[in-house]
Amino acid sequence: MATVAELRDAAVRLGGRTLWEQLDLSIEGGEFLAVLGPNGAGKTTLLKVLLGLLDLSAGSASVAGLSPRDGRDRIGYVPQLRAFDRTLPLRGRDLVRLGFDGHRHALARGSGDAAGAVEEALQAVDAVAYADAPIGLLSGGEQQRLRIAQALLGRPPLLLCDEPLLSLDPSHQQEVTALLHRRRRQDGTAVVFVTHEINPVLPYVDRVLYLASGHWALGSPDEIFSSERLSALYGTAIDVVRIRDRIVVLGADGQGEACHHHVHP
Repeated sequence: MATVAELRDAAVRLGGRTLWEQLDLSIEGGEFLAVLGPNGAGKTTLLKVLLGLLDLSAGSASVAGLSPRDGRDRIGYVPQLRAFDRTLPLRGRDLVRLGFDGHRHALARGSGDAAGAVEEALQAVDAVAYADAPIGLLSGGEQQRLRIAQALLGRPPLLLCDEPLLSLDPSHQQEVTALLHRRRRQDGTAVVFVTHEINPVLPYVDRVLYLASGHWALGSPDEIFSSERLSALYGTAIDVVRIRDRIVVLGADGQGEACHHHVHP
């Protein structure tokens, strides 16, 4: 698979604080990259850099061989789940249609008109059955499927997901992650998935980028989730313990706050 996004010797410094630096990262087509770390570590900041919304303090970034601003229409974006007003008259298909203009260049390369593209995206996420219902009356899982459909318009080579599982119950978390996995397998879409909880996505993750205390670690889940690796990253003692079918990570982040992830191995 070709490289769809790349960071070289990249750094972000905000308010006199270094979020991360000397980051080298190549994201390949079809890869599922989970991005983890405590609050304020720079996870969403990484997505902003790739979207061209924030300039690096040092180093370089590219998307599909272009600058992030020029490569923006090659990216699909799934935001954090926020509930819609129950009285909002917007239908599910109307929400998906709002994403058409952002992908008009990709769509012009061969996926037909807006109505056809929206219908294709709805079918891809199995959301046709409730596409004409008011979006405010749909469940969180149904709303998130529609956001994914919007992000998949134009079959972008890169999909950025910012905590898309927040406020979803375990069954809907499972549905959403399985859907993303299926789409990346079918279309070769790379998925960058920001999350606080590794467990729901672990079966699908190829690599983990863990950001903490101004540093970073990159590798497979087994490589990252070890006491030695996380202790070195945080600069303090971190315990990684296997309890039956889980891995529990206990310790403190750079602000002295407890951090823990429950992980099915």
